[in-house]
Amino acid sequence: MVPKQVTIFGMKTKEPRKVESKEGIEALFLYATEGILVVNERGVIVSINPSAERLFGYEKGELIGQKIEVLVPVRFARHHEHRDQYNQNPRPRSMGLGMELYGLKKDQSEFPVEISLSPYSSELGKFTIGFIVDITHRKAAEEKMKHYSQELELQVKNRTLILEEAIEELEKTKKNLDEALEKERELSELKSRFVSMASHEFRTPLATIQSSLSLVKKYGELKDVEKQDKHIGRIKSSINNLTDILNDFLSVSKLEEGKVENMAAKFNLKDFLTEIANEMQPLGREGQKIVYTHLGEEVVELDQKLLRHIMFNLTSNAIKFSGENQEIEIQSEVAPNIILLRVKDKGIGISEADQEHLFERFFRGMNASYIQGTGLGLNIVAKYVELMDGTISVDSIENQGTTFTLTFPL
Repeated sequence: MVPKQVTIFGMKTKEPRKVESKEGIEALFLYATEGILVVNERGVIVSINPSAERLFGYEKGELIGQKIEVLVPVRFARHHEHRDQYNQNPRPRSMGLGMELYGLKKDQSEFPVEISLSPYSSELGKFTIGFIVDITHRKAAEEKMKHYSQELELQVKNRTLILEEAIEELEKTKKNLDEALEKERELSELKSRFVSMASHEFRTPLATIQSSLSLVKKYGELKDVEKQDKHIGRIKSSINNLTDILNDFLSVSKLEEGKVENMAAKFNLKDFLTEIANEMQPLGREGQKIVYTHLGEEVVELDQKLLRHIMFNLTSNAIKFSGENQEIEIQSEVAPNIILLRVKDKGIGISEADQEHLFERFFRGMNASYIQGTGLGLNIVAKYVELMDGTISVDSIENQGTTFTLTFPL
């Protein structure tokens, strides 16, 4: 049969032959770049192309008649069972879906492969054609890509950690700045309120001192000792008030700078508070009486210096805010686990609204504005109590009196 003449772009050529002939099929088998082999139902290799022989490292015809398992690594010992299952239901498919397949070379080295199976039948029996592709380079590329991905992931993770640390540091810096700004604001407010308070609190005693000095001189000339002593007393009282104001500010300054420490030591609490009651009694108004009672053990371990300041302040307030001829109580009790101290008066009391702000710096109760004071005393007391690991509470009713309760761990 002579091939038909065809014309392409003005040129005459012959139509190519179809590869359906035996020679064409043999050419496809022999020159295919993929490895191709044919096995019978018993798994015996009956045909193999040169590419497959080169792939497995065998000479021409060396594999003919051998079992297919000679090309399978020993670790896949159940290969013959899978082959028998396939023969029961043969169909075109890829082999080992979801698995990693390996071929075994003549030198016993392994290499990764992809295998596709296609069954066919003839008068000679049933056969399976296997198409084998060496994927060593692809695997290497995949491993390289996997390794690169892992390195990239690690770099991203490290950079994320660095970024998180940087953000954390920024948050800390921001917090420190906020705290510094808040402290600066509080300090500025403290200075402002100090100037305002000092201009008021210092003016009165200084004016009293100035006028009393003139009167002392005048009554001295008149030899009126009684009136002279009266004004000397007023001068001493004004000086004491100024000293109290300066001591309050000194205490606040030391607290702000962290210079106040809790230096606990053992001492007799009953003797200590008896001494304070005796010291405070002469400062009381006419007819006022300080009564002290104690319950329980007498020896405790606290900071005497801080406790003295606390008790002086609370007792002084009780005297200041109580009327003449009223009783002020100081109570102490040493229970199994705690030390309780109370200072009670029957004075002007504190409103519920004011009690919420009582321990704030510079706070003065609405009903105490006419009584001299800095508004710092109770704030300092609360700070000292906190330093001593204690608590302070107040119970008060307007025009009926106030009780301050201190609690310390034993």
